[in-house]
Amino acid sequence: MRIYSWNVNGLRAVAGKGFKKWFLSEKPDILCLQETKADISQLPGDITGIEGYEFYAASSEKKGYSGVAVYTKIRPLSVKTGIGMGEFDAEGRILVLNFPEFTLLNIYFPNGQMRAERLKYKLDFCDAVLDYCLKLKKSGRKIIICGDFNTAHREIDLKNPGANENYSGFLPVERAWIDRLTECGFVDAFRMLYPDTVKYSWWSYRYSARKKNIGWRIDYYFVSENISGQVEDSMIFSDVTGSDHCPIGIKINV
Repeated sequence: MRIYSWNVNGLRAVAGKGFKKWFLSEKPDILCLQETKADISQLPGDITGIEGYEFYAASSEKKGYSGVAVYTKIRPLSVKTGIGMGEFDAEGRILVLNFPEFTLLNIYFPNGQMRAERLKYKLDFCDAVLDYCLKLKKSGRKIIICGDFNTAHREIDLKNPGANENYSGFLPVERAWIDRLTECGFVDAFRMLYPDTVKYSWWSYRYSARKKNIGWRIDYYFVSENISGQVEDSMIFSDVTGSDHCPIGIKINV
């Protein structure tokens, strides 16, 4: 099974940049999108109704902001928007899909750069997600968490770590939360298979950053230990354009 993830920075925008052609050429079993910036009612039918896929979405109460979506060939047992916490669910950042073999969480984590209040919101959001995942893990579920985490974990995960250590996205407190995630039994699928490989998933639109490959790896798959052995590959499609992020994927034997 191939599961892909992509922060599209606007689904309507990327739809005009070859999204559907790329999607139909790859044909993943599941595709998770973040930062869709649209309510389902705003999306054309040729985007929400792609043949062979079911489509689910969570939208922000604020128009044109945040949002996540999932295309899946496999019908889930259940789909949940959010984690039951209004202050976080209102921004449409989480979809939880239960399949027979695993639970998939598609998450667009907040950006903490705007002000101190948003950094606190991001950290509180992260803690709430971890608590939710630990409850799932305790129940014996196999868990896959994918999406834009808006945090680079290690120095290898961004081009200029020294210059960014005081900025949200690479703050010690943000990186420490990912440490906690791993300590709680969740594995970074890409680093598990490629411990020393330098690849990025996001580049600023400024300073020709993508052309110069001045990037960050902030898009991840974290999988619970009880399914990590089933991950056969983890991919970063850095040649796919259309957003300031590129798609990522895993191949998993289920």
